[in-house]
Amino acid sequence: MLWLTVCVPLGAQESQRDSVLAQARYLKSIYRTEDAIEALSSLVKPSVMDEGVLAELADCHFQSGAYDDAAGTYFLLSAHAPNNILYKIRLMQAYFRLKAYSQSIMAGQAVLQLDSIPAVVSYVGDAFRQIDQADSALCYYSRALELKPMNETVLSKAINILILKEDFDGAVAIMTPFLTEDPDNLVIAPLKGLALYRKGDYEAALDVFLRQKEIGNDSYPIHYYLGQCYWHTKVPYRAEEELVAAWQIDSSDMNLAYSIAAVKSEGFRPFERDVKPWLDKALEMIQPDSSVVSRLHQQYGLGYYRQQDAWDKAIEHYKEAYRYNPKFISALSTIAYCYEMKKDYKQALQWYEKYLKVARPGSSGYEFARKSVDYLKGELFMTEP
Repeated sequence: MLWLTVCVPLGAQESQRDSVLAQARYLKSIYRTEDAIEALSSLVKPSVMDEGVLAELADCHFQSGAYDDAAGTYFLLSAHAPNNILYKIRLMQAYFRLKAYSQSIMAGQAVLQLDSIPAVVSYVGDAFRQIDQADSALCYYSRALELKPMNETVLSKAINILILKEDFDGAVAIMTPFLTEDPDNLVIAPLKGLALYRKGDYEAALDVFLRQKEIGNDSYPIHYYLGQCYWHTKVPYRAEEELVAAWQIDSSDMNLAYSIAAVKSEGFRPFERDVKPWLDKALEMIQPDSSVVSRLHQQYGLGYYRQQDAWDKAIEHYKEAYRYNPKFISALSTIAYCYEMKKDYKQALQWYEKYLKVARPGSSGYEFARKSVDYLKGELFMTEP
């Protein structure tokens, strides 16, 4: 949409402003925010603070995902209208979307100085959690729960922090008032089971997870932890049933495959038929860190390289190091040098040329490889018919 700037008589400027503002609001309502921003920008004047225009512009920036622009505009609006809670809330949200969590916390705290809004208290807690300040996050979540005790979302966040801190009794205590009102809640009750399980109270955890299964909670965590509880309470056949049920929901966990193998073994099931296939699944799912494997092979290769008489083993390991980490290009010239020491000039030439294709021209390694190529070509010319 094109917006034309025309000369407008002074008395008609206010009418024009209202008309453009109304048109921008309409464009925003039909999600043509870029056109709305263009229209509103035509009304912005550096020397004039038009709060109505800037508020609409900030909202358009926020809706379009331009959080940096939204934050800047809401900052100006908050300075202009310090008691306007909406501007501060939007500023808090914009900073959070930008992952500027410290600024989001400050903006949220400014809101709370004006009004204790439970959602804002929780938002500040989320920001503290993002910067790994669990104690501060827990403090704000507790404050939010004082204002709104039955908020299961906030409560679950607080419980998870306590479980990660291994404060299992604290986790059970904080959820008890909620579960008194809603004992079969599908979010909070399983967390009680998890806290009891992590505490080592397997019988009590078993009761919680069995109740969840009875009321129709057929999720992966319920079957998984039921299986683990049965395993710890020495009922391997029931453990196997639940763990296999969990596997049918999600077969991506190596530890689950191992657990199934282990409970089958404890039940004296035939190894080749029943146990080994699950061990094989677990083994296949182990994904080594390629960079770590590459470094290991580099050290193997370096050790053999320094022996000056184990060139084949050095070549083998440097090839593996390069395979696991293709950025380790110096392996190519080292492999070439090893072949050169073995008097296998054809292979040496091929590997030097591979290195030259990816190396930085002018570098010391590049110049060494280039001179080696010239030398090897001369040697091959002299020895071949």
